[in-house]
Amino acid sequence: MSRTFVAAVLIIASVLLATLSFYAWQIFKTPNLQVGENDKDFELFIPRGATFETVMDSLEAHQVVNDKMSFRFLARFMKYTDHVRYGRYVIQKEMSNQDAIRKLRSGDQDPMKLTFNNIRLKDELITKLGNRFEFGPKKLDSLLKDPAVCAHYGFDTTTIMCMFLPNTYEFFWTTSADNFLDRMGKEYKKFWTPERQQKAKDMGLSQTQVQTLASIVESESKKNDEKPRVAGVYLNRLKKGMLLEADPTLVFAHRDFTIRRVLNVHKQIDSPYNTYRFKGLPPGPINLPTLSSIDAVLNAETHEYLYFVARADFSGYHTFAKTYEEHMNNARIYHAELNKRGIMK
Repeated sequence: MSRTFVAAVLIIASVLLATLSFYAWQIFKTPNLQVGENDKDFELFIPRGATFETVMDSLEAHQVVNDKMSFRFLARFMKYTDHVRYGRYVIQKEMSNQDAIRKLRSGDQDPMKLTFNNIRLKDELITKLGNRFEFGPKKLDSLLKDPAVCAHYGFDTTTIMCMFLPNTYEFFWTTSADNFLDRMGKEYKKFWTPERQQKAKDMGLSQTQVQTLASIVESESKKNDEKPRVAGVYLNRLKKGMLLEADPTLVFAHRDFTIRRVLNVHKQIDSPYNTYRFKGLPPGPINLPTLSSIDAVLNAETHEYLYFVARADFSGYHTFAKTYEEHMNNARIYHAELNKRGIMK
């Protein structure tokens, strides 16, 4: 065998090795997911019992994988095809095959941020939160409408809403419904510190009553610096045995959140949420009040105001009054400004 032939074989072998090495490097390391126009991370949800083909169908449907052949090859090579793990996984922009498959094969799922607020009805809460988890709304519905489950956390089927404090939390998509409720219960207890509990006790209110009043305050004012004053008005009315006459409770009673102004016809409804007919607080919250509204009740302003009406400057603040006569005068000023601006009353 001539030296020339050997040299040629070595050169060819070197070229082939280099080519194979380069191709292997491309398969393993070259960005292959969320490349090109896919400029955002992708949330991949893998349900329980899913197969590798289920995963590929989802990736292909959303055009996540650039070179499908190389991804499939490496998935088999890394034995991911037989070790699919359910969960929620974030596929980052320009992720390589190796990094993505290693993440999926290990079951290293990513937590999701769960933020909820501006919720009025329990069914709305169930739908909004249930849809974010694998267990779904149906499972959450069955738990939150079960008196025994609600009693376990210290509530009934109406006041259970109080356990859900608006905030941002981290959960895994695969968290069970029971564990989700346990976490919400722990967050509730964490918020209700001994100091807050004592303030509620000093006011003669239960924690649920504080949150119910806070939900009314939440509906009346979005100004955090004004909320303690609004809370003080309702506390004054409670102490005097007056009807609360809170318009937001009537809107809730009618379940018609398009009502812009409460009229006499709305006040005729026979509902425990009709604070124009029944004294005291309604049986439960009319929304999920923010933490600032709850603290506004616990730190309510001490004053002698019994009435308030929206300011005529439409700033979102209110004008407060100690007497009904003063209040009616303030109301006339506000309604006159409404007419002046051509705004429907």
